[in-house]
Amino acid sequence: MREGNRAAAHSGTGTGTGSVTGRALRVLEAFTPSAPVLTLTEISRRSGLPLTTAHRLVSELADWGALERDPERGYRIGLRLWEIAALAPRGLGLREVALPHLSDLARVTGENVQLAVREDLSVVYVERLAGCASVPVLTRVGGRFALTPTSVGRVLLAHAPADVQERALAQRQRSYTERTECDPVRLRQALAEVRQTGVAVCERQVTMDSVSVAAPVHGPGNGPGNEVVAAVSVVAHVETVQAHTLVPLVQVAASGISRALGAPAPGSRSGYGGSGRSRSRTDRQVTQPSSFSNSPMSTGTGS
Repeated sequence: MREGNRAAAHSGTGTGTGSVTGRALRVLEAFTPSAPVLTLTEISRRSGLPLTTAHRLVSELADWGALERDPERGYRIGLRLWEIAALAPRGLGLREVALPHLSDLARVTGENVQLAVREDLSVVYVERLAGCASVPVLTRVGGRFALTPTSVGRVLLAHAPADVQERALAQRQRSYTERTECDPVRLRQALAEVRQTGVAVCERQVTMDSVSVAAPVHGPGNGPGNEVVAAVSVVAHVETVQAHTLVPLVQVAASGISRALGAPAPGSRSGYGGSGRSRSRTDRQVTQPSSFSNSPMSTGTGS
């Protein structure tokens, strides 16, 4: 839930006031990855609703299928809610189109492969494939993360409207490691480089043992405001993988997903990559054949 909506939903905390929808959303928001099963008392406390109000809403949500009873007599998110959420076009639909390309990329690299979209000032991960020996990451499917320390986030932010960029850079940046870039001036320079090169590289920004490389996924339109609809990345061991070896592989995957979504060819896309050049070095790279098995860069990537 966005911050503004969350504040509105919590305006009646402790009194049971506010809209029915807002109170129901507060019940659902009580569940988190660290607390996927809650008792009725815990739901009441975490949502800020009176126990009687929480009981009535939980019963209604459970009858509809948004919540399910857990064998330990608690409640958890229900399958019906997942069915509805799967209808989001930037969720399951995008994932289904992208999955063959993501699978190829994961097979070649043996590393974490991620697909993400931007929701306001956050990254939302639509899909993640992990190799058997891939570096641990802090992300999960359906989870949110900050924009600026992640390669997918920088790609999405670099192609976001100017007001979104300014709001993101005006925020206080969280430092995940001693190498996390938090200076807005240098972050602005990094976003400009993403638009120029067509890729984002983040080394030791979220964890000290990882490096990530991301490229933009383009939608079917030519409009500058909504051209980049997602970003695809590989997250690898920084000590064993050189970022430059991942760049063409990530670009090929992103280009394949873009074509599957109906994006125009790079040469015909106005302002492609945001650099103002009709054919940049990146444009030429992403037009190489989409077969990973024949790629000269398919070695040395930890596969």
